[in-house]
Amino acid sequence: MNENFETLFENSKYSQDLTKGQIVQADVIDITSDHAILNSGLKSESVVAINQFKNQEGEIEIKIGDTVEVFLEDIEDGEGQTKLSRQRAKNEATWKEIMKAFEENSIINGFIKSRVKGGFTVLIDQINAFLPGSLVDIRPVRDTQYLEGTNSEFKVIKAERKANNIVVS
Repeated sequence: MNENFETLFENSKYSQDLTKGQIVQADVIDITSDHAILNSGLKSESVVAINQFKNQEGEIEIKIGDTVEVFLEDIEDGEGQTKLSRQRAKNEATWKEIMKAFEENSIINGFIKSRVKGGFTVLIDQINAFLPGSLVDIRPVRDTQYLEGTNSEFKVIKAERKANNIVVS
């Protein structure tokens, strides 16, 4: 019986070698009004703010028993807790998508959030990109208010991960 358990454990997701800065799988074992309790297979369960699991409408996207991808911020934070972040895992996935669109010269969807000096801020899954005013249309557009708050397709013309700099057209 012990050999079977040992074999099962070694083959489970909890036997994976986990290091800080990695995307890991974690099971949702409890949800409160403020937190989600996750088990990533490390020595302690993790408490993650519930707002990291809410969609844009404010609805909770997870339920008990779900497996989610999270970013391992720290294996032990000094208080014996494992620090996980759903938001950082989403950001990592979005950056991969942005870099892929940049390298393949393909289209990516975004949301024109607001006007800023020289152009617009575009949200690509919670990551800010810049849309220069000169690249909004083929010819100059004077009234751009109709663009704000709309979804559109963009090409990534510049992407620098280290500088957190994305330019779209």
